[in-house]
Amino acid sequence: MLTLASKLKRDEGVKTGRPPGGPSDSSHRVSIRDRLLIKEVAELEANLPSTCKASFPDENKLHHFQLAVSPDEGYYQSGTFHFEIDIPEAYNMVPPKVKCQTRIWHPNIAETGEICLSLLREHSIDGTGWAPTRTLKDVVWGLNSLFTDLLNFDDPLNIDAAEHHLRDKEDFRNKVQDYIKHYAR
Repeated sequence: MLTLASKLKRDEGVKTGRPPGGPSDSSHRVSIRDRLLIKEVAELEANLPSTCKASFPDENKLHHFQLAVSPDEGYYQSGTFHFEIDIPEAYNMVPPKVKCQTRIWHPNIAETGEICLSLLREHSIDGTGWAPTRTLKDVVWGLNSLFTDLLNFDDPLNIDAAEHHLRDKEDFRNKVQDYIKHYAR
């Protein structure tokens, strides 16, 4: 199976007239970010959760892609939620920028798309934030887990959603399903 990362490596060899992995040409420099992404995208493709689908609008720009998460359990199981992921030039010293493109009623995702996920924090007091040892695979698995294991009503970004769940779990479930029906199909 031809993967995106292997295609890019092959295309790079064609452009430069060198086989992939051959000696470098000083007139053509590839950023550290882009070299890391070739490796990380290949790893991501091999380890993508079954509930996720990654797509690259421009296969020559691995630093910008979309992720669709379709949870198969819990409150959000009948929806598909889309995320936009941009990897800055300073990656892997700084985390990717992630925004939810689907309107959602969720304690850790604002209706405007901001996301509360500790590994996306550049600076974290408790040590759970971004570190250069983290990869795209960690980001994707973290986003996927926001709908199951990491769903956190105790430390919310969307306080209204968390309080709604505390007041009336069944009404919370109904509102989640209403949002899914209108925005996440």
